Amino acid sequence: MDDAIVLQASHICKNFHDPVVVKVLDDISLTINQGEFIAITGKSGCGKSTLLYILSTMDTDYEGELSIGREIMRGKSEKQLALVRNGKIGFVFQFHYLLNEFTALENVMLPGLKLGRYKEEEVKERAMEHLRKLDVEKLADKKSNQLSGGEKQRVAIARALINDPEIIMCDEPTGNLDKKNSLIVFDIFRQLAEEHHQTLLVVTHDGDFAKKTHRIIEMGDGKIMKQ
Repeated sequence: MDDAIVLQASHICKNFHDPVVVKVLDDISLTINQGEFIAITGKSGCGKSTLLYILSTMDTDYEGELSIGREIMRGKSEKQLALVRNGKIGFVFQFHYLLNEFTALENVMLPGLKLGRYKEEEVKERAMEHLRKLDVEKLADKKSNQLSGGEKQRVAIARALINDPEIIMCDEPTGNLDKKNSLIVFDIFRQLAEEHHQTLLVVTHDGDFAKKTHRIIEMGDGKIMKQ
């Protein structure tokens, strides 16, 4: 495994004001290296998703430091952060967020076209390559509302990979899937980490899923209990 640091968080704290001050994250520090497959676990309300939104730069209202690919996020404009999100981070959520009016291939291409790093034809080729890698290339021309739940999630993973992200962040990616499809998604993630040195950070309630990852970050009451 390459020891290159992909993401580093130092002393991250976050409060909600509702109307009294509630500490949601309390002095979170962690380092994620290239090729690591990490699960964040903990009871509902312990701060897992809040932490993920901060680490993904979608929430900028926090104290502490965050760097992605050794680049400090503090002080960046929303436009600069949007470029980081689109170029360095791939997202997979519990709900696939595919656009129904688009085909599977078009959905995978979207972030690539938005980033503008490659010409459209090349983005198309790369999208097909990822669909092939996930064994769903036969679905390329199907509209996303014609796909099963497991197929949609595989297309969503292909979309997350299109811009060669430094890290893929997932929020309950198997939350809507049955056991068989959950295992398929886990195997895809394991293969991405072990064969392609892709870095994955997965928030999950699924204890069986978490146990098989490289490392578990266990949270409780806004703190890291174990990592």
